[in-house]
Amino acid sequence: MCGINGIHAYHYAASPVDRHELVRTRDHMAKRGPDGEGEWISDDARVGFGHRRLSIIDLSDAGAQPMVSANGKLVVTFNGEIYNYRELRKALEAKGSIFRTHSDTEVLLHLYAQKGAAMVHDLRGMFAFAIWDADRERLFLARDPYGIKPLYYADDGWTLRFASQAKALVAGGKVSGDFEPAAWVGFYLWGNVPEPFTTLREIRAVPAGAYVVVERTGPRPPVRYYSIASVYCDAEKQSPSLGESQTAVRDALLDSVRHHLVSDVPVGAFLSAGIDSGSLVGLMRDAGQNDIQTVTLSFDEFHGRADDEGPLAAEVAKVYGARHTNRVVTEAEFHADLPKILDVMDQPSIDGINTWFVAKAAHELGLKVAVSGLGGDELFGGYVTFRDIPRWVPWLAAPSRTPLIGEAFRRAVCALAPFLGGLNPKAAGLLKYGGDYPGAYFLRRGLFMPWELDEFLDPDTVAEGLRRLRALHHVAEMMTPCPSTGFGKVASLESALYMRNQLLRDTDWAGMAHSLEVRVPLVDSRLLERVAKYTVRSPFGSAKQWLASAPTRELPRTVTTRVKTGFGTPVPAWLQRSGAVDRWRRQPSLSAPHCPWARRWAYGVASA
Repeated sequence: MCGINGIHAYHYAASPVDRHELVRTRDHMAKRGPDGEGEWISDDARVGFGHRRLSIIDLSDAGAQPMVSANGKLVVTFNGEIYNYRELRKALEAKGSIFRTHSDTEVLLHLYAQKGAAMVHDLRGMFAFAIWDADRERLFLARDPYGIKPLYYADDGWTLRFASQAKALVAGGKVSGDFEPAAWVGFYLWGNVPEPFTTLREIRAVPAGAYVVVERTGPRPPVRYYSIASVYCDAEKQSPSLGESQTAVRDALLDSVRHHLVSDVPVGAFLSAGIDSGSLVGLMRDAGQNDIQTVTLSFDEFHGRADDEGPLAAEVAKVYGARHTNRVVTEAEFHADLPKILDVMDQPSIDGINTWFVAKAAHELGLKVAVSGLGGDELFGGYVTFRDIPRWVPWLAAPSRTPLIGEAFRRAVCALAPFLGGLNPKAAGLLKYGGDYPGAYFLRRGLFMPWELDEFLDPDTVAEGLRRLRALHHVAEMMTPCPSTGFGKVASLESALYMRNQLLRDTDWAGMAHSLEVRVPLVDSRLLERVAKYTVRSPFGSAKQWLASAPTRELPRTVTTRVKTGFGTPVPAWLQRSGAVDRWRRQPSLSAPHCPWARRWAYGVASA
């Protein structure tokens, strides 16, 4: 796990690589890689790579980056982990490749030399990397199927720059600071910035499951090599025996956990009171890890309440013999850390506070790697969206397709809202959006509705942002090709939108701020391909039981029967008590009873 960056002056008249810019960008990401730093600039100064290292695999200096191939023709800078690198190495050695290190990084060089861009189909892991191909005078950028690891690039028509953080590109000093209206509109609509947009117009994300090739004429459009929706479409064509489902799903889960434990340093675990993290700890034990360090967050405000995760997490840790730490976070600590949180948050988000503190706690314990249960609800249908959206769409399909009814209903509800007390603002969009999956998902997951945006952004920014974002089209793209089942549709949307733009991105910045690599065994393309054929037709709530029953030693019933609460914090109350919300925005609509705290927090993040 590292921070990577680079500069490619592809245009013949572009200025050569500025080493000082390369280093400024790289060192802005020092927390991502405190164990080492490196840089490489080509002889003609047209290409430069930077790297900050967090040593996880091959801790020796031989694993340092940027790494140059033995013949000097290929150079790589890599962030992430390739979990199947040992299998790939054996296959490459059988074909004549000679390795100089024991790192997964070198596997990328040999695999690219053999297969070129097609190499991405062989990789299992979380990754973002760049390879300079001197023979072809080509830069190759690639990102993992789910987008676990970030990769941003900026192209001014002369020079392309890339980095693991958008803020790092800005720190280099050569990227325009013009803001992107679509990003800010997207943030207020969803509480996160939807990829490929960033808050700066010139910076874009390499799409998840895609690669970008940069040649003498500049970057080609991104090429998608992986689609979550396609996996569900393929799964729907299969008819597996439901009798084999528990065994097949367990085998697939155990295989993923084994791969995610590949490391030359200890691997700990975030542990909550839920099924996802508890099952993973049990599977870590089944995979042969006997010494497991777990960590849980708790808050004095939650003591004795259902949302106090401490007691149940301790019970799970005892079942699996883990060394457990319950880390108490106080209101004073939150306020002390808040400026740092907003500073390291690479893109604005209404979430990530919980991950910041649990990653901080793991770092205090000396961990460099921790497993998280993130992704379980997307993979096994644990969110209520898997129940609600398939119910809404058939009922609302006819009225939503009738011309003008949806907009007329919206206008009427908005006009009456001041007289209707605690009416949820989303109610106005029910007929406008609820009749198809993209619209219903937009409504269910939305933070603000488009007609509310004038409260926070000027009308011109709203208009341009909505035009550039094309929100419903953006949602629909994540469901293309379109699965036929409700489960497949919702799982594609949750995985490619909420999980990718919010959960995974927040996990990356919050973990790396504490030099902690967070691994997510339930966010794995090979696992998805193995279990989707079973989950895609499962009734709401049933698939999660396959995960709960996967460990050899069962989870306590107090966990499996517990009502889902999510990974909550007392942040809303802390902010309200401190008066921060009122200082951020004195708007009647933002203090109304129907307005969730996340809406107020959104304005605070944006203002900061």
